[in-house]
Amino acid sequence: QVRLVESGGGSVQAGGSLRLSCVVSGYIYGSKCMGWFRQAPGKEREGVAAIYSGGGQTYYTDSVKGRFTISQDNANNVVYLQMNSLKAEDSAVYYCAARVNGPICGLGQAVFNRWGQGTQVTVSS
Repeated sequence: QVRLVESGGGSVQAGGSLRLSCVVSGYIYGSKCMGWFRQAPGKEREGVAAIYSGGGQTYYTDSVKGRFTISQDNANNVVYLQMNSLKAEDSAVYYCAARVNGPICGLGQAVFNRWGQGTQVTVSS
């Protein structure tokens, strides 16, 4: 059973930084796609960043390019989201997601079939 547990959320002032972590437990055979999504109140869940372990390819939504970095520690099954230059509009619940089978990766929700419980990020202006 694959389980994802996020940590690292919190409150920060605009311009600050946070690093989110997602620990993956359980066995995932072969390469995997890992992603971060976010959902603000009254808005749809959106893909923020994703990374494919097979080749290290990364994907970012336009609003976070140059500010957020997704990375992975395959040895310890951890995925990170480094968030710099945070803005008030980045405030949301952030979810870690995984695709446990198939060489597909991207920012669409349909790509992923495992989800974490989420961690709150609040950015004050």
